[in-house]
Amino acid sequence: MLQQSVIVASTNPVKIEAARLGFGRMFPDVQFLIEGAAISSDVSHQPMTSIETYQGAASRAHNAAVQYPQANFTIGIEGGVEDQQGALQVFAWVVVQAAGQIGKAQTGVFYLPQEVAVLVRQGLELGDADDVVFGRSNSKQANGSIGLLTDDALTRTDYYVQAVIMALIPFKKPQFNWE
Repeated sequence: MLQQSVIVASTNPVKIEAARLGFGRMFPDVQFLIEGAAISSDVSHQPMTSIETYQGAASRAHNAAVQYPQANFTIGIEGGVEDQQGALQVFAWVVVQAAGQIGKAQTGVFYLPQEVAVLVRQGLELGDADDVVFGRSNSKQANGSIGLLTDDALTRTDYYVQAVIMALIPFKKPQFNWE
């Protein structure tokens, strides 16, 4: 079986597992060696717009490719928020790089309760705000906001997997022009 290396531009186990599941579902005949690495996003710790969030994911994928040129794929997953008519919406961007090609996708969007949104607007990262409101510790490396708000009907890992799969579409269907 062919083996390919994937560097996830994060040491967060949720992001590493989402990459493992997404790559495995898209390419079931390929064996992937998936490793996480501490890679800078070059954006703020809590991106506050979709553009900044996308830039963070793209920077992570790019910086991982520079730092690990032997990797077959690099992937950046960046969560962010954006103010929409007084409510904070939550989403993530996923960017995958390989051999000069880029795949990108965004998760679905959901909204934060005001109790969490107020803390994020005051400067806390979303995971830290969740921990305060829900009385948790390090929830961003577990079920995340989506898991806390849905009682794990949808976990943070599940939430990211679909976007990883969608970001891999150009690699699954290379016969099309994706630029």
